[in-house]
Amino acid sequence: MKIKRALLSVSDKTGIVELGKFLSEKGVEIISTGGTMKALRDAGVPVTYVSDVTGFPEIMDGRVKTLNPKIHGAILAVRSNPEHMQALAEHNITPIDLVVVNLYPFRETISKPGVTEAEAIENIDIGGPAMVRASAKNFKDVVIVTYPRRYAQLMEMLEKDGDIDARTRKELAFEAFSHTAEYDTMISEYLNKQLAE
Repeated sequence: MKIKRALLSVSDKTGIVELGKFLSEKGVEIISTGGTMKALRDAGVPVTYVSDVTGFPEIMDGRVKTLNPKIHGAILAVRSNPEHMQALAEHNITPIDLVVVNLYPFRETISKPGVTEAEAIENIDIGGPAMVRASAKNFKDVVIVTYPRRYAQLMEMLEKDGDIDARTRKELAFEAFSHTAEYDTMISEYLNKQLAE
């Protein structure tokens, strides 16, 4: 199994417990946040709280939790680059090989009748897109999954080959950048509409 450590943090919890159980059974260490961590723990999946990895609490109502070098260094390190690997060792950072993240439900929030601007703004995800984009940038070393419909294929490949092939990694990176692009477009359209009003 090439994947040793995974970060799971999803708004859409569909299939996440099944995926967590599968990864745990394969000996993968799972890191998680908030609601995802609770769902995994409640299902008996061993999980490490992101604050225990970063050594820093979630602050500002959860606005800041994953924006930390212990997370982003773990995702962005190029495994074939000796300097990157040395930096990981020096700063006691363990690489993350799989990132499963989907973003706060912005579209669902703004489509609710009577939603306030403050509510809409709190549903603008910051840490999520940062992790998605970091993982997608480093797709040769990190598998990024943004859609639950991909979990079955991921588990099947890991079961069969113990790894995710190069083409699938690139496809997942493409999906990830498309996901964040659509997300930012939604936000900019919302703000443009607010300005027009």
